Amino acid sequence: MAPRGFPYADLQSFIAALEAAGELRRVKVPADPTLEISEIVTRTVRAGGPALLFEKPTRGEMPLVINLFGTEKRMAMALGVDHLDEIGARIGDLAKPELPVGWSGIREGIAKVLQLKSLPPKKIKTAPCQEVVLSGDDVDLGLLPGLQVWPGDGGIFHNFGLTHTKHPETGKRNLGLYRLQQHSKNTLGMHWQIHKDSTAHHAVAERLGQRLPVAVAIGADPVVAYSASAPLPGDIDEYLFAGFLKGERIEMVDCLTVPLQVPASAQIVLEGYLEPGERLPEGPFGDHTGFYTPVEPFPVLHIETMTMRKKPIYHSIVTSQPPQEDHGLGKATERIFQPLLKILIPDIVDYDMPAAGVFHNCLIVSIRKRYPKHAQKVMNAVWGAHLMSLTKLIVVVDEDCDVHDYNEVAFRAFGNVDYSRDLLLTEGPVDHLDHASYQQFWGGKAGVDATRKLLAEGYTRDWPESMVMSPEVVSLVDKRWKEYGL
Repeated sequence: MAPRGFPYADLQSFIAALEAAGELRRVKVPADPTLEISEIVTRTVRAGGPALLFEKPTRGEMPLVINLFGTEKRMAMALGVDHLDEIGARIGDLAKPELPVGWSGIREGIAKVLQLKSLPPKKIKTAPCQEVVLSGDDVDLGLLPGLQVWPGDGGIFHNFGLTHTKHPETGKRNLGLYRLQQHSKNTLGMHWQIHKDSTAHHAVAERLGQRLPVAVAIGADPVVAYSASAPLPGDIDEYLFAGFLKGERIEMVDCLTVPLQVPASAQIVLEGYLEPGERLPEGPFGDHTGFYTPVEPFPVLHIETMTMRKKPIYHSIVTSQPPQEDHGLGKATERIFQPLLKILIPDIVDYDMPAAGVFHNCLIVSIRKRYPKHAQKVMNAVWGAHLMSLTKLIVVVDEDCDVHDYNEVAFRAFGNVDYSRDLLLTEGPVDHLDHASYQQFWGGKAGVDATRKLLAEGYTRDWPESMVMSPEVVSLVDKRWKEYGL
């Protein structure tokens, strides 16, 4: 259970906790948000280094913090736990007794958890994020130390803006994490992909011929920041989920010029609207795939009002070929949602989403195999599970294989597979950013059955016995290890 009275009220308190734990370093000399900061951050992440607070970025008028979530340790700190599996265990316990199998099971699992621990957002009248108000001609995105991360990027991007929209007909709120390209001092390109809920909100507004109000919060507390990235079903409120994770209600405040609410503790808020039918070229952008995504037309956010704290801290992230900071966010999602995925697919014992597969390209699954073609059944179930449908490669292993030990998984996949029988090929949706598919948005998928084969599957030989040392010898060597002088 999360501690009563969550340790971080805002970004500043999380930064202070990281610094006290030796998990943050201050960069006191000037550093350029165009490329230089990106190179510093990339080297730091790949060395397993700390979060970084750049006190003197050469663009903008505020410090920049980055790599907050770059390790599993810091991600656990962000969510107020010692280990990420603790949150998954809380969800699993609350979701019992077993819920219906199928997509309804995972939706009902989340809904039940939130109902049992209902912590709806709390509206307040005044908020730190509105201490300074800029409107009209005073709006200036140049105040922010936005990043150009890679040489071929189309300009300055804001990479951790929490985007708020509402469905124009139902009023259902969505919180999403999308990159934002700076077009001018008061306009941004909204790169939301076809599978995202905010895209659906915008499509309805355009069908109705209406502007879509938008609010972007930068520098929220770490739980809200994570919740914006979580792959929740569209009818689950991200702020209810954040309240569950935090163990207390999230304080929200009404925006000044749009009918939306934002987290009161945010550092900066951008309020504006999208004009129906308006698009501008967005990109290129060096993304987490390790390649530049091409220029495409995307909606334009016109910013009417900009609010902020008196001493704000700008939060961003660097995207690139793994390993990069988003590993922490992806690993949190893997561990937190494991119990709910097991409600949806009870066959699963455990699973892993390798960072090298940028999380949605590869899934390793272990099962307790019970019948012929059980592995193929699980593959198809995964491809039918919400955003898991974007997975390109699924490797299924037996339950005695540690899915987090990639050497062991590779050993099974390389040695236990007859590719004329154990390879399942299909087609389906892929990520908007996938560059390998021959056409955008859909492409080929593969499932690899690396489990032990059964006679009923057409395997006509006796499956060989695995080599395992006797427990007595293992115990003996454990006891005598120091004697060997090794």
